[in-house]
Amino acid sequence: MDLDRLQAVLADGGEPPYRARQVWRWAAAGASGYEQMTDLPIALRRRLDDEVPFSSLELVTESKARDGTVKALFRTADGHPVEAVLMRFRDGRRSICVSSQSGCPLTCTFCATGAMRFGRNLSASEILDQALHFRRAAPITHCVFMGMGEPMMNLEGVLDATNRLPDLGVTHRRTTVSTVGWIPGLERFVSSVDAPIRLALSIHAPDDALRSELMPVNDRYPLSAVLELGRAYHRRRRLRVFVEYVLLAGVNDRVEQAAMLGDQLDPSVFKVNLIPYNPTGAFTGSSRKAVAAFKAVLDRRGVPSTVRLTRGRDIEAACGQLASAPRQAAAARRAVGKRSRIQPASSGSSR
Repeated sequence: MDLDRLQAVLADGGEPPYRARQVWRWAAAGASGYEQMTDLPIALRRRLDDEVPFSSLELVTESKARDGTVKALFRTADGHPVEAVLMRFRDGRRSICVSSQSGCPLTCTFCATGAMRFGRNLSASEILDQALHFRRAAPITHCVFMGMGEPMMNLEGVLDATNRLPDLGVTHRRTTVSTVGWIPGLERFVSSVDAPIRLALSIHAPDDALRSELMPVNDRYPLSAVLELGRAYHRRRRLRVFVEYVLLAGVNDRVEQAAMLGDQLDPSVFKVNLIPYNPTGAFTGSSRKAVAAFKAVLDRRGVPSTVRLTRGRDIEAACGQLASAPRQAAAARRAVGKRSRIQPASSGSSR
């Protein structure tokens, strides 16, 4: 719900300050509406129902994948599309992937979201309402800011939301904020965040030339600057920093590139998450053999790494696939394909 509006309505009605805390406590516990808030007067519940929509987002559609992953498409009050994902795991984890923006202004060539029209930053309430939607069905345990948008471009909204996630059962240590390396926001995050929130850096190439082709943001904020801020966060928070690396066949998956990446990563600071490419129309995913060979190089250098499980690919809910709706996703994939001019390297190339 719009927490600012909630507080304004309660104040205008002369309600004591603790009423807002009561309402939030019910919402965070999974209440589906004001009628369930039995410690609020009936008249107040009716007034809130009339004046403060229970969610700042309208659910448009919800899709369920064969592996149990659920993707929800929302629309903001002013019409912007937003997607969020719930992933279920056999060990009992229920992890949500939330968006910080509608669309994304940073045009990474392998990501469908970047080919959408950018809308705007989301408010903390709009971020939380993605989480609350899934919390109403069952408890959630983890949250990653890896949906639509660049979190470091909306740092205030993201941090306001993370401060309330523990009320939903998601601790700071189980919250991860991912960035492509938007340095102005990342510097503030590194220097000001006191909670043990996890940091993930989307790298996807071991050198500036290739990374700039894949991720135009690298022209402004090069790889070395991004990694140095990762090291600074580790020094300050003593938390291992994740490196996200999507594997693209013939582009960034050669053993030489694995060696180049590993040589830049201190094993005590970084852990690499190798991500199988989820089709968006621009590239081909690396083979299992190539993924295993890439990981083996990191292993020999002592750099910890894992190969991420792909969840929700059949409903376009996997990493890099969020694009607000099937029709828009298809258009985004076509746009990504047209935009990308990177060709797989020949067998004799260092790339």
